[in-house]
Amino acid sequence: MGKKFQKKKKAEQLEIVPVDENPPLPSQRPSDESIPKREKWINKQRVLVFAARGISHRDRHLMKDIKTLMPHHRPESKMERSKTLSTVNDMCEMKHCNKSILFEGRRKRDLYMWVSQVPTGPSAKFLVENVHTMAELKMTGNCLRGSRPLLSFDGKFDEIPHLKLLKELFTQTFGVPNHHPKSQPFIDHVYTFTYLDRRIWFRNFQILSEDGGLAEIGPRFVMNPVKIFEGSFTGSTLWENPDYVSPAKQRQMLKKAAKERYVNRVEQKVHYQATLPTKAYEGVEYDDIFDDNDAIETAKLLAEKAKKKALLLQEKAQKTPKDNLTKKIKEKQLEAVKQVIEKKKLKGNKVLKQKS
Repeated sequence: MGKKFQKKKKAEQLEIVPVDENPPLPSQRPSDESIPKREKWINKQRVLVFAARGISHRDRHLMKDIKTLMPHHRPESKMERSKTLSTVNDMCEMKHCNKSILFEGRRKRDLYMWVSQVPTGPSAKFLVENVHTMAELKMTGNCLRGSRPLLSFDGKFDEIPHLKLLKELFTQTFGVPNHHPKSQPFIDHVYTFTYLDRRIWFRNFQILSEDGGLAEIGPRFVMNPVKIFEGSFTGSTLWENPDYVSPAKQRQMLKKAAKERYVNRVEQKVHYQATLPTKAYEGVEYDDIFDDNDAIETAKLLAEKAKKKALLLQEKAQKTPKDNLTKKIKEKQLEAVKQVIEKKKLKGNKVLKQKS
């Protein structure tokens, strides 16, 4: 047949090249490609600091001071009072925050502060008292904006159980994370939390020297703990302050005490009028003289009492002799009388001359 059979070519075998574990980097890199960096900011604490409607001007300035001291905070507009506190958890989730500080005002007088760990909890409610802002105090201390603080706690924070929980909550909330983008790599001020009179006293000091010299910056306020809840703004109460009395209750007690003072004063007036004596001049000195009807005996009694009085006066005069004084007084009296007589004589002589 006219067909020619061609010999099949042998298939080429591929060589197995070992894979290099560390391939060499390309000599050139495009400008759009980002360089992977290892982040030092590991503790990513973000705190949502905001207030509900109804706080006073001083409370608003306090919130502003706290924001300036915390570079890791996130701002938020005012929350409506009609909303429940559980909505704060949703707001924190939208802002990518895991801590929150909420200021809540009551009757334009009282200020309450919530510090919460979102969304698991716990959360604590405080009554803020004795508020003094930075603008009010005008202290000499100063610190760098965005610098990290040291947190100093009283020794009782390690002894009392509920204070241990609050210490951890304050440490995570007020402590600025290391290598935070908005913070400065300096530590030049101290937050002090002191437990005194069943309240937590907050102070902010500047570190002047390594020896421990301090100067107060401000603000300053006192936190009276009310309750600690298991969840974030919800849940069962872990601890409740037995000595807490609401400010409205205190004002009510003061008004009641003032009302009681008025009632006591009225009662005293009624008692005075009811106990007025009906007979006047009771217990007179000579009342016993007029008991008898005999006039001669009464006269004798009066004479005896007059003698006794005279003797008493003599004894007093002997004890305090005043002869020299009495002589001088008598002499002056005589001179004054002589002068008056001479004046009258002169006037009489003048009248006679005019008539003649």
